[in-house]
Amino acid sequence: MEGGLIKGAAGDPEITVIRPGAVSLGSRLAELLSYRELLYFLVLRNLKVRYAQAVLGAAWSILQPVLTALLMGLLLGRFAKFSTDGVPPFLFYFAAMVPWTFFANAVTSATGSLVANQQLIRKVYFPRLSLPLAAVLSAMADLVVPMLLLLGTMVVDGVPMSPGLLVALPVLLLISAVAATAIGIGFSAMNLRYRDVQVALPFLVQLGFFASPIIYPASRVPEAYRALYFLNPMAAVIDGFRAATLRTHALSWSDIAVSGTTALALLAVAMVYFARSEPDFADLA
Repeated sequence: MEGGLIKGAAGDPEITVIRPGAVSLGSRLAELLSYRELLYFLVLRNLKVRYAQAVLGAAWSILQPVLTALLMGLLLGRFAKFSTDGVPPFLFYFAAMVPWTFFANAVTSATGSLVANQQLIRKVYFPRLSLPLAAVLSAMADLVVPMLLLLGTMVVDGVPMSPGLLVALPVLLLISAVAATAIGIGFSAMNLRYRDVQVALPFLVQLGFFASPIIYPASRVPEAYRALYFLNPMAAVIDGFRAATLRTHALSWSDIAVSGTTALALLAVAMVYFARSEPDFADLA
């Protein structure tokens, strides 16, 4: 919004006129920054609500990737004899499940964030973008302990640390966060208008699971399809996690660059769609 003062005749009060201004990415980020305390409390509320009346509480953030990795390691690694690039099956699948669990939870929470806060949207103005963003940030808070557990498991199993680990992991986590934010923002706006999105979401997440190198190494993807395959942001994230933490193969920065570019492109498209849909949110909620 743009404002200005209009001075009347002598003795008349000054009048502030508020006119609609151009909405840009910079203005949206500045607005989010001005509402940073609200964003903090939304993240805190999400974490409290998620584990309210749960016996194990925040331990579920560890159990989900651990139990899934154990099950896949047993069924796929031991029984089906899937290739794990020469590393223990549990580590192979756990290194993939840590970023994937964050991504899947972040997208799912962000997609339902606007619908879950319909009363709030109708009653008061605040940056609507803070709702899906808070969902992604709360999922990121759940990522800390599994990450530490993954690094600790590597030490116990004697897997040597890659020299580029400290550089690669923050970049990979950033790409996964950008991708989750992009998809969550876009889907949240679509879900408020078309509730079919929430119904179709589990299938779409499952589709992404099989389209990412979780149960198989990325080396099994034919060379002719690798360029297309790594347009999936999570493909490079998961493959990079294994390369950086387990040293199964050399880290491919070119694949990471392709996935990172795709994630940024998705974020730009999602922001535009969200901005164009936002004026209708109060009516749709």
